[in-house]
Amino acid sequence: MTSTPANVPNLRIGLGYDSHRLGAGGPLRIGGIDVPAELHAIGHSDADVLLHAITDALLGAICAADIGRLFPDTSDVNADRDSRDFVQAALDKVHQRGMGIVNLDCVILAEHPKMAPHIDAMRAHVADMLGVDADRVSIKAKTGEGVGEIGTGKSIATRVVVLLAGR
Repeated sequence: MTSTPANVPNLRIGLGYDSHRLGAGGPLRIGGIDVPAELHAIGHSDADVLLHAITDALLGAICAADIGRLFPDTSDVNADRDSRDFVQAALDKVHQRGMGIVNLDCVILAEHPKMAPHIDAMRAHVADMLGVDADRVSIKAKTGEGVGEIGTGKSIATRVVVLLAGR
């Protein structure tokens, strides 16, 4: 077994990704807020694509089991479950390891609806959930430029990178 040298900072990076098909009937829940839309994300829980990716980024940074293993979509307990529960469970594990969030960088990939009017509310909500200042949470949106499942409006995806530091 090897050990980490004492001069290596206690920093961890986690990467999260999630995607969901889109179907008729809104609203679309992203980042814990309901975005007015004629579509919603289809999933076992509330299908909050951003919170799912944040959960996986947090878990990945501490080398813990991913969201699918902790909250399987085969369990009735997770049916229509609020994704904030997933984030809180991951955050608890981060804190149990003596780590704290330095910052998150999030990208929402969606053709419609336009995310810009909702980004500030998402940032504030995510920051509040995580117990960090909003200036530590970056959220931006990109379209698919008409290409692929995202570009044709059939799906939505997110990518999240989180940096943790030991206390």
